[in-house]
Amino acid sequence: MREDELLDLLQRSPWLIRALGVVRDSGLPDAWIGAGAIRDLVWSERYGDGFDPSSVRDVDVVFLDAADLSRDNDDRATRRLVAAWPEPPWEAKNQAAVHTWYPAKFGGGPVAPLRTIADAVATWPEYATAVAVRLNAYDQIAVCAPHGLDDLLDGVWRRNRNRVSPEISRQRLARHRPAERWPGVRVVT
Repeated sequence: MREDELLDLLQRSPWLIRALGVVRDSGLPDAWIGAGAIRDLVWSERYGDGFDPSSVRDVDVVFLDAADLSRDNDDRATRRLVAAWPEPPWEAKNQAAVHTWYPAKFGGGPVAPLRTIADAVATWPEYATAVAVRLNAYDQIAVCAPHGLDDLLDGVWRRNRNRVSPEISRQRLARHRPAERWPGVRVVT
């Protein structure tokens, strides 16, 4: 099963397990780690020279707090994570607030409010990054992958058409250079 492949990779990373514990213990509502940090770990292990936590640009922590849609809520959440473990470059974002800032930042028309973490993850830029994980109270890792795990585990960079325009996708591809960073990763445009 594909989820078992992912869990094996995640469980072999003490850094990620510690980060997941910090997020779980932070008290942020429905909090998960997703996107680039997960992709970086998987692709560095499978297609690179091994995972180096110091190369992670940011640790995307997503949470769902419909009661406070302010930017200050994101900042407070990030500070809470930094206070617990200063090393990772934490970046917390309340997914319940995405509709308040997304069009201004990325263009396009209004977007509907996100009601669940799975709804949020389903809109992330590439199918390989549309994955989030969290640690439950029993130290088991839960996986949220609305589009499945094939692109992540098979090293495929492909635009998620749910929300990301071709232009934004091209900009991300130029910035992240996945085929250079991880030989063997296929880019599907």
